[in-house]
Amino acid sequence: MSRKRQKEKPEKANAEDETPKNTGQTPPELLAAQTFDEYQCSGNVEIDFPGLCALLEMKDIPAVSTKQPASSTTEPDGGDMEDGKSHISAAPFWSKPCLQVELENEDPVSAKTLKISGWRVDEQIARVLQKMLVSLSKLQSTQFWQAGLTDRMVISLTNTISLCSNLKAVTLEGNPLPEQSYHLLLSEDSTLTHLSLRNNGIGDEGARLIGLALSTARSANRNLLSLNLAFNSIGDAGATHIAQGLRLNRALLCLSLCTNQIGDSGAAHLAEILGEFALTHEEVVERRKLLLEKTQPSSLRVDSDHSLAGQLSSVPSNTSLSSSKGENKGKKKEASKKDEKPAANKENPKSNKKASDMKVPQSKGGKLGSKEKLSALEDKSGTAVNEQVEAVEIGNPLLDQSVQCRDGELFLPGNKTLTSLNLAGNRITEKSLPLFLTSLEMQGEGGGLLRLCLQRNRFPADCEIYVKIKERMTITDPLKQNVSEQTEEEGQGT
Repeated sequence: MSRKRQKEKPEKANAEDETPKNTGQTPPELLAAQTFDEYQCSGNVEIDFPGLCALLEMKDIPAVSTKQPASSTTEPDGGDMEDGKSHISAAPFWSKPCLQVELENEDPVSAKTLKISGWRVDEQIARVLQKMLVSLSKLQSTQFWQAGLTDRMVISLTNTISLCSNLKAVTLEGNPLPEQSYHLLLSEDSTLTHLSLRNNGIGDEGARLIGLALSTARSANRNLLSLNLAFNSIGDAGATHIAQGLRLNRALLCLSLCTNQIGDSGAAHLAEILGEFALTHEEVVERRKLLLEKTQPSSLRVDSDHSLAGQLSSVPSNTSLSSSKGENKGKKKEASKKDEKPAANKENPKSNKKASDMKVPQSKGGKLGSKEKLSALEDKSGTAVNEQVEAVEIGNPLLDQSVQCRDGELFLPGNKTLTSLNLAGNRITEKSLPLFLTSLEMQGEGGGLLRLCLQRNRFPADCEIYVKIKERMTITDPLKQNVSEQTEEEGQGT
């Protein structure tokens, strides 16, 4: 009996030795995974992250810090900040590695936000994150602050984001990339709604790529609502590229170009797209193609179907032609009727005043909708905006019925979707201020800018045109209106 007891004791001791290693790292059903690729993520970051790192035989595994919703202090992503206090040091500093996780509720598999702040992500950590992110069904935002990401890592992150159903906000700040791969995060098929790229040294070349991602004559980003490009050394050329991207973009609501190097030339291009502007030759050609596509496809299909049927059934060609022509007329009439209705429904009521007036008598409602979206963008979560905008089908502005022909040129109504533009802390002088005032007057009701920040530029605060711009913005800015309403209520209360 004594020998049996002695045998049992070492076995128990071994079991006890193994238990601490497994506790809090991987559940029993995942212990069978012998390789990194075989590992099946559970959605619990506290389990999956160290487990995946261990399978890559990492020696120093970063800790995981989990925060419950009540203790959340997460900053808003991609907001329109007055960035004097939010400036990020250009020189990175590497703190003790810790993956910060914010949960949506008490459930450990409800990770809502992942944050890496001030420590360098290497290839192994990037590989672990890429595998783990897809399993986080509740994940809404990821934040990388001075994380030393590379172009290759950002490309992999972009591919992973497309597989994450609820991941809509990405903060990538203090991460200069030699190949300027940031624009991949706002490509035409990107599902992100909030993107903050502050302090990345983007410059004019990076701004050119971002402008092309926002829109060209043939493509446009249709999901991004807020874009923060503050502290990026963007000059006049870069601002011109961003303005070019805003010509046909009808999704972006908030844009911050705060604290860059934009002067009057770049500001003039930004002011121009807010008001009425002439289409370029490339845009005119693309508009004609789109108009032809709306009328020709159905008739071409009818012709080809009838000619094929005629060959098979030996029906005289003139019979098939006459029948096809008759049907074509009917098809074209139906198409024209169908096209008239979507013009009012599909087009954003803010970007097409006439269409909204014709079909939807909600010009004031559209204005209020813009304010609601802007206030929701100021919220930390931004989830209310996501649900609103996803339900809206954005039409191609080149097919806007409000296009006018004058002096041999086609003029398109300006971008009335953009509700907030932050140009504070640049190099703008009094010279370009009249252009902004003119564009604001062109926008009128039914959409357009609700906020325009121009402080800390190279003109006096008491400049006459600037005072007029501020007065106009005070009427439309919902945040200032809320402040004035609160002041009135407090005055009445006393």
